[in-house]
Amino acid sequence: MNDLDSIRQAIDSLDAQMVELLNQRATLAQNIGSLKGRDGKPFFSPERERQVFALLQANNQGPLLNQQLRAIYREVISAARALEQQIKVAYWGPPGTFTNMAAAQCFGSSSQLVPTDSIYDVFMAIERGDADYGVVPVENSLGGVVPETLDAFPLTNVKICSELVLPIKHHLVSNCSTLDEVETVFAGPQPMAQCRKWLRDHLPKAEIIEVVPTSRAAERALNHPSSAAISNDLGAEILSIPILVPHIQDHANNRTRFLIVGFNEPAKTGRDKTSLMFNLRNQPGELYHALGALYKHEVNLQMIESRPAQRSQFEYLFFVDCIGHKQDANVSAAIEALGQLALETVNLGSYPSAD
Repeated sequence: MNDLDSIRQAIDSLDAQMVELLNQRATLAQNIGSLKGRDGKPFFSPERERQVFALLQANNQGPLLNQQLRAIYREVISAARALEQQIKVAYWGPPGTFTNMAAAQCFGSSSQLVPTDSIYDVFMAIERGDADYGVVPVENSLGGVVPETLDAFPLTNVKICSELVLPIKHHLVSNCSTLDEVETVFAGPQPMAQCRKWLRDHLPKAEIIEVVPTSRAAERALNHPSSAAISNDLGAEILSIPILVPHIQDHANNRTRFLIVGFNEPAKTGRDKTSLMFNLRNQPGELYHALGALYKHEVNLQMIESRPAQRSQFEYLFFVDCIGHKQDANVSAAIEALGQLALETVNLGSYPSAD
């Protein structure tokens, strides 16, 4: 086909076929939803989604990139899930935050995304049944763990269902035409810290004003002449404020890990992670022996963090992320051994690890 009309006719024909196939897929999804509703199974299945994406990637011959195909099917799966059951997802808001972006990327636009005022409110929304799932940040590659997320686990029965790693990209947004016009920059504390060198090098004379929450910075810039803000893509899109300079973060590999929390217990996929919470006797060598239980059973430890136990003064809870699923023989044995050493051991979830 060498002429435009013939190519467009071929595209129209393919579009008609895809609409028919998508509706056939949607009908099958509705059948699955009926079975899940009857059996009490969760409507969000991260282990099944991983399988779907793996099959898509294996069958992809191009020219679509795997990430493009994944983005398309994220919305296909979201729409199909909504036909099974409308899912309500709480996230740490307001709209335009990176947590909002993570929630949208995980659940797609056909899910109901509800902002909350705090991380604790996300957990409580699930605990009270006001939301089916929640999305919260837990770890940044530069700033470390998010303590508010870890502190919420001992206060609720919420579990980890899945995880997502999101690249953190900061942009300078403004109605100004050039950097020379910018006299004030509004920024949240984390974006400000992560763009400090760029601000010093490119806007040394600008007044930097801290704004909390972070997503409000772009609103301030929108309403103040001669000002700019540090924002992400979603925040700029929501407010329709132009991106003056993209990608101003000091570190190109800045990433944040988000947890999807709820009451699911995903089946093993072969690429899983297990998170544990435990506390120990206040005696010499207790942590050494506890970690030895993981070492003895060859369980790879990815993260360990301690937080003050809110029930007792000067006592601590330990959080660890391990490679593997609780159904794996070595992980199961390690959890059992740890349980014999610790005062209390809580499995916060076994779930598919982020790609």
